[in-house]
Amino acid sequence: MIFIDGQNLFHAARKAFGYTYPNVDPLKLAQKLCTKQKWTLEGTRFYTGVPDSEDDPDWHKFWTAKKLTMARAGVHVYSRPLRYRNKTVTLPDGTSHSFLVGEEKGIDVRIALDIINLAHKRKFDVVLVLSQDQDLSEVADELRVIAREQKRWIKIVSAFPGSPTVKNTRGINNTDWIRIDRKTYDSCLDPKDYRPKKKPRK
Repeated sequence: MIFIDGQNLFHAARKAFGYTYPNVDPLKLAQKLCTKQKWTLEGTRFYTGVPDSEDDPDWHKFWTAKKLTMARAGVHVYSRPLRYRNKTVTLPDGTSHSFLVGEEKGIDVRIALDIINLAHKRKFDVVLVLSQDQDLSEVADELRVIAREQKRWIKIVSAFPGSPTVKNTRGINNTDWIRIDRKTYDSCLDPKDYRPKKKPRK
């Protein structure tokens, strides 16, 4: 079963491959990774934070459309509204600049709870997490406890985009790692661009 942290995957793909928006088809990517490992895909679950329409109407429309497409394809989609806070940075000339930053809260907790819950229900033998969030490392420890209790084998793997230019080459601690190369990622791009079309200026 595949668990995808949408924002974590996007930011990793941006750093590795230079993409400027979430352009992958999560189901295609899940199927591709499972085929390479000779695993049978039992389910794909996608998690993301979404800005409110008042805060960022374009990205709200983007995620509303993309979530609907994923759900129609059979992906279980979970989203939460982004929370905004003021962030202040010091510029090279010594002045300060403040701006609003949207933050995801609770996505990693939701992923962890779902993995553990579905493991107890024996819904998978292998769990593949598309994330590098080290907060999820404790899930691996918990799965080993569940495996001993249930007297069965459970494997946890983390996958993430990788390239020679990326500094963070680590998956989630206590898991096996799969680096997603550009060829694999590009073979799973979503042909549809859900970004709202800009009206031409007159």
